[in-house]
Amino acid sequence: MQYSEPMFKDKVLKNKTIVVTGGGTGLGRSMSTYFSKLGANVVITSRKLEVLQKTASEITEETGGNILAVACDVRKEDDVQALLSQTLEEFGTVNGLLNNAAGNFISPTERLSPKAFGIILDIVLKGTINCTLTFGKHWIEKKSPATVLNIVTTYATTGSGFVVPSACAKGGVLAMTRSLAVEWAKYNIRFNAIAPGPFPTKGAWERLVPQPLKDKIALEKRIPLKRMGEHQELANLAAYVMSDFASYMNGEVITIDGGEWLQGAGQFNGLEAVPDPMWDAIEQYIRSQKGS
Repeated sequence: MQYSEPMFKDKVLKNKTIVVTGGGTGLGRSMSTYFSKLGANVVITSRKLEVLQKTASEITEETGGNILAVACDVRKEDDVQALLSQTLEEFGTVNGLLNNAAGNFISPTERLSPKAFGIILDIVLKGTINCTLTFGKHWIEKKSPATVLNIVTTYATTGSGFVVPSACAKGGVLAMTRSLAVEWAKYNIRFNAIAPGPFPTKGAWERLVPQPLKDKIALEKRIPLKRMGEHQELANLAAYVMSDFASYMNGEVITIDGGEWLQGAGQFNGLEAVPDPMWDAIEQYIRSQKGS
């Protein structure tokens, strides 16, 4: 079926420079690769430079495009400012920002410390704010049109048990998306968001559906289309939203989840059925995956 194939055939992102946070792995890597195939200069960033450099080399080999790897902790304002500076030094301009960096894990909320809660808020909400303000102020000063795309979740709207820090953080990103779509439209800066359903990735998926749960739940069964998303499907949508074809789209949040949230709000609410002893095993497994 064609849903796993690229949607655009032409270089629709040619002459654009797009910064992708969390671009070294997973969905960020998939979107960055497709942006590069469509002619964009792409800056990928995360905290691990070695991973970024390997990804940049592999994307360049696949697409022939210009990929810049920049280590950046989005929680730190100085890092984000350095990211902008290196982007401008390399490419002279920047046209788009994809706020994709995230952190998440499943847990009963009563098991969480304020520190654990804060880690997710810092990466997802504060990190998105840091990048948006830094790049946004640059665009406003230079009177440069730009596009910001934020990756949220379906439960940013509905809420969901067992991922409460992520729900709070993504809910904040969603509110910022809609708010700045109105406030900064006068600067010709567009804001939109995508709320993906299940798109399996090695790192994130092992924390959200760890081994002790895999035999107990099958997320695809709660999706009306009865399948998980393909990375290319999300990359197709992101490329469209970032492109000039979507220039009249502003303040929109697009759900791409096979109808999952309509089937039952709260993506992880079904974890209520997990007994306490299994949560102990799940927690140990998630902790063991942090260095992977």
